[in-house]
Amino acid sequence: MGRGRISRGRFLKVMGAGAVAGSTLSVLSCQANTSANSGGGNGDGGSNSGGNKLNLYNWSDYVAESTLPDFEEKTGAKVTQDFYSSNEELLAKLQAGGSGYDVIVPSDTMVEIMIKSDVVQPLDKSKIPNFENVGNDYKGLFYDPENEYSMPYQWGTTGILYNKKEVGQIKSWDAMWNPEYKGKIAMIDELPEILGAAYMKLGYSINNTEPGPLEEVKALLKEQKPLLRGYFASTEIRPAVQNGDVLLGHSYSGDAFIALTENEDLDYVLPEEGALRWFDNMCIPNGAKNVDLAHEFINYILAKKSGAELSNYTYYSTPNEAALPLIDDELKQLPNYSPSGEEYKRLQIDRVVGEAVRERQRVFTEVKSA
Repeated sequence: MGRGRISRGRFLKVMGAGAVAGSTLSVLSCQANTSANSGGGNGDGGSNSGGNKLNLYNWSDYVAESTLPDFEEKTGAKVTQDFYSSNEELLAKLQAGGSGYDVIVPSDTMVEIMIKSDVVQPLDKSKIPNFENVGNDYKGLFYDPENEYSMPYQWGTTGILYNKKEVGQIKSWDAMWNPEYKGKIAMIDELPEILGAAYMKLGYSINNTEPGPLEEVKALLKEQKPLLRGYFASTEIRPAVQNGDVLLGHSYSGDAFIALTENEDLDYVLPEEGALRWFDNMCIPNGAKNVDLAHEFINYILAKKSGAELSNYTYYSTPNEAALPLIDDELKQLPNYSPSGEEYKRLQIDRVVGEAVRERQRVFTEVKSA
């Protein structure tokens, strides 16, 4: 479901830490929800009449700087890119029939929903030979068991970005409920992440759909709310932790890793009770006007070099096994960039859909309005 990774990229890398002086959360809250076009995008992706033009609908700042220019050079194609801020926004666009996009990048459970909603089309895997570069752990996942409709793009985790100099080493979700840090805790403003953290803190699977545990989760989140600085986008939380506005920030791994490279006082932990693991994917929607070029783009992303360049830019993890030797050493050395062993076993994947999601939304709304 929607992760709301509103800006996937490098605010501090581009602007510099000095550009976010003062109250970062206040400044960024005026900016974070904007949606922009890139590379001449037309806002609705609908002007492409076919030919050698690709319309890409993506999360903001989620391709490397070299990705689109290199693809254009290799193919002679022109790529336009529009951005969405949530999986729900993407789904609504496709269901309204106003797409015109050739490639989209939905998250795991949303792929399953899109398949059932008949808004994406089967892929011709004979046109995607670089699928062989994908590691076995990233093939045939629950939302598309035969990879009939989707190809993996990037993956990551959701944990805690924190100031280890100020709070010491933390291991548990308990830190996000610690009254000692009242007003210095920020949570991602997304239902799966917030409820998932509460479920794991209580020792439940994030996919538990029983009424009793959901009521416990609601009580726990109401207990936490007075301690929070607020609920924010992950990209708002990142600079706030960096400049000290917040000491403990619920964070997506890519945002956290960018912060770690900028500030040696910070750390990123996957709590011992468990953490969320998620996957983003490439699909071709029904109504795509250049299906062959869409396959070519997907195959290009799964190439060794372009796959490595993508992760080296986003700081998220690659499902592309062939690209792993080309990942920057700086990234490989970051804590929990490549979870293994017990850490990997603790990762959970959100699989909740349907009525259970609506019940969780009711609880989330009640908590936020309390």
